[in-house]
Amino acid sequence: MTTPWLRDENAQGVCRAIMADGGRIYFVGGCVRDALLKVGGSDIDLATDVLPDEVTRLAQAAGFRVVPTGFDHGTVTVVAGGKGFEVTTFRQDVSTDGRRATVAFSTDISADARRRDFTLNALYAQPDGLIVDPLGGVEDCLNRRIRFIEDADRRIREDYLRILRYFRFHAWYAQVGDGFDSDALDAIARNSDGLETLSAERVGHEVVRLLKAPDPTPAIAAMRQAGCLTRVLPGSDDRFLAPVVHLEQTLDEAPDPMLRLAALGGQDVPKRLRLSRADTRRLELLRAVGFDATPLPELAYRQGADIARRAAILRAAFAGQPLARQSLVPLNRAATAVLPIGAKDLMPSYQGKALGARLAALETRWIASGFTLSRDDLLRDA
Repeated sequence: MTTPWLRDENAQGVCRAIMADGGRIYFVGGCVRDALLKVGGSDIDLATDVLPDEVTRLAQAAGFRVVPTGFDHGTVTVVAGGKGFEVTTFRQDVSTDGRRATVAFSTDISADARRRDFTLNALYAQPDGLIVDPLGGVEDCLNRRIRFIEDADRRIREDYLRILRYFRFHAWYAQVGDGFDSDALDAIARNSDGLETLSAERVGHEVVRLLKAPDPTPAIAAMRQAGCLTRVLPGSDDRFLAPVVHLEQTLDEAPDPMLRLAALGGQDVPKRLRLSRADTRRLELLRAVGFDATPLPELAYRQGADIARRAAILRAAFAGQPLARQSLVPLNRAATAVLPIGAKDLMPSYQGKALGARLAALETRWIASGFTLSRDDLLRDA
């Protein structure tokens, strides 16, 4: 296997430091999975049989800075060349409560693999690139199968967030057209009430990442069928998600998770997903403009072409109508239009509230003209 992170001298330097006294270290998880699938790389994570104290000593002896980011759980971040590499000691779960685990350190790579979520994430690579596959995950990875490790019920009860991760991974990595594993969905349905125990931040992080997938429609539909969607987004309805995604793709628009959330609807979404202020503002704006009667050119002028295009997609999806790319071209011009008059042009004839009202009325006329009325046209009747 060849991949850029195998040629990353900083990462290799960390590996050499940890192996200095005979320890073993591996690239693990997403970076190995993505290299096999030849998709954009995940963050580089490393796993080792060396204990955290010794990882710290070895890294510092090699001249690296060490940050104890999750020391009690075996993770330290080694900073090399200005980049941070998480190095985690092999672990096995002693107990879990569905959100967090008590772990014991291990020297057994198979035990470390068994505490992970899906087989395609339980993959390791030596610093020279040789794959180590304790649980047979390579075949699942190459066939794009999303399969819980061993007992699905047990994996889910270790961390209920794995329910949402299952749907996210299916949306991003599963073979297009492949269905969902019935045993996995049965286990998810049996344990869906565990989603209520998760923090809004963790749920929101997973849902937004799921909605960034090229086409999350099948995964969202499977969430509904398994009883998960309404637990995460009460009052939501996924009927209009597929039309929105189709229109995005037809118009070459980038996947927009806030647009897709607007299509799903639901109650108290920003709070339940603990969205950022920026995402909350965008979602609330899209919900407002997607279902009002403001003409799209006016919307582009007031809110920008991006918002106007998204509003057009929502309106077309809910109306069950096509949306021609050409119909959106005027929105770019509208977004850059500048009202050719200002308050000073109306003074001293108008003052105070009357000035504001007259300027607003002239702006309305100008917008209705398709932004064509000139300064002279507007002032002629001022």
